[in-house]
Amino acid sequence: MPTTTFFPNFQNKKIKTSETEINLVIGGQGPPLLLIHGYPQSHIMWHKVAPALAKNYTVVATDLRGYGDSGKPRTDAAHYPYSKRAMAKDQVEVMAALGFDRFKVIGHDRGARVAHRMALDYPQQIEKLVLLDILPTLWLYDHTDQAFATNYWHWFFLIQPYPLPEMLIGNSSNFMEKAIFGPLAASGACTPESIAAYSRTVHDKAILHASCEDYRAGATIDLVHDRADFSERIQCPLLILWGAKNPAYQKQDVLSIWREKAINVRGKAVDSGHFIAEEVPDSLLAEVASFL
Repeated sequence: MPTTTFFPNFQNKKIKTSETEINLVIGGQGPPLLLIHGYPQSHIMWHKVAPALAKNYTVVATDLRGYGDSGKPRTDAAHYPYSKRAMAKDQVEVMAALGFDRFKVIGHDRGARVAHRMALDYPQQIEKLVLLDILPTLWLYDHTDQAFATNYWHWFFLIQPYPLPEMLIGNSSNFMEKAIFGPLAASGACTPESIAAYSRTVHDKAILHASCEDYRAGATIDLVHDRADFSERIQCPLLILWGAKNPAYQKQDVLSIWREKAINVRGKAVDSGHFIAEEVPDSLLAEVASFL
C-alpha cells in the first residue's frame, strides 16, 4: 500500500545523507517536528497522529536507516553503522537538508533511543524532546532482572551473533509476524494495512538483518557511547510518556530515572501498552500539545 494512503496531503521524499538514504513523509505547516519510529515498525506508526500534528507543525516522519524504505548500510564488526549515534546523525542531516537547523522531536522505542542520543550529540538542534515508553539503554542493561528479560526477550534474542536470529526468524517469519502483531491486531490498535506494512521487518531479509544489527549495536557500541558521556544530561525540555500496561515499567520510578539524565523533565504513565501512538492516539496528542 502506498505510504500516501496512510498520510493524505503528505509528500514522500528520499534524502541522501553522508552515509545512506532516508525515506520520509513531510506535511503540514509551522515549526518543524521530527517523528522517529521504533521496532518493528516504520514511519507508518505515526499515521493516526501525524495529520493532527500537521495542523500546527511541519511534520517529518522518517524511516530509520535499516527500516522501511531507507537505506541499509553494510555493517561492521563493532556494529557502528547501526549505532544510535550513526542513526541520529542521519536524522539531523535530513532535517538540515529540509532547511531545519533546530526542531522538536518525538521518538518511540528504538526511535526514542536515537532521539536520546541525538539530544546529547546535537544539543543546539533539539528544541524539545518527547520520548515514548523507554528507559535509558544503559540503565536497562545495568538493571536487567528476570522480569525484564522475560518481558523483553527479543532484546536478548536479536543481539545473538549473525546469522542465528536472522535464520530462525527467516525460517518462521509467518509465526513471528503473528507473535509480534497478533495482540495489536486483536485490540484494533493496528489496522490490517499497517500490520502488512510492518511485517516487512520479519519478511524482508535486508530489514531483518538491519534490525538485528540495531539491537546488537544497542548491546555493544551504544553502551560504550553511553558510558563515555554518563554524566552528560539532556539540555532541552523532556517529556517522557510510558504505557501503564507495559509490564516492563510498572515497578520502575520512570521519572526519577530520567531526572538523572535530563535537567528539565516531566511525564506520566498513559492508559496504554507499548504502542502508545496507535493504542491511545488522542491521549498522546493531548499530552504533546500541552508540552510542545
